[in-house]
Amino acid sequence: MRWYEYLVYIAAMALVTYLIRAIPLTVFRGRIKNRFIRSFLQFVPYACLTAMTVPGIFYGADGTFSIGGVVALLAAMACSFITGNLTVVAAVACVAVFITNLFV
Repeated sequence: MRWYEYLVYIAAMALVTYLIRAIPLTVFRGRIKNRFIRSFLQFVPYACLTAMTVPGIFYGADGTFSIGGVVALLAAMACSFITGNLTVVAAVACVAVFITNLFV
């Protein structure tokens, strides 16, 4: 590929990203009054985060099932109920997956 083809691809990606963000701003000018749509839009970030995170927990980089990921998920859930501190939960999950992968 030539260097200018990379610039075309980058420009196309920038345009698409801009349009995805700009179209809702131009279409929905005022406050959204419908309760259903507002509640739906509030849950979109959580649904996207879950859709990206859950497959990464259960499957490793090579596509095989990850026992360490499941152990880390259970440890993180237990720790989140106990402490509620995100930094502690992330550290516990990292330690859990590390120790599990040492023994499995």
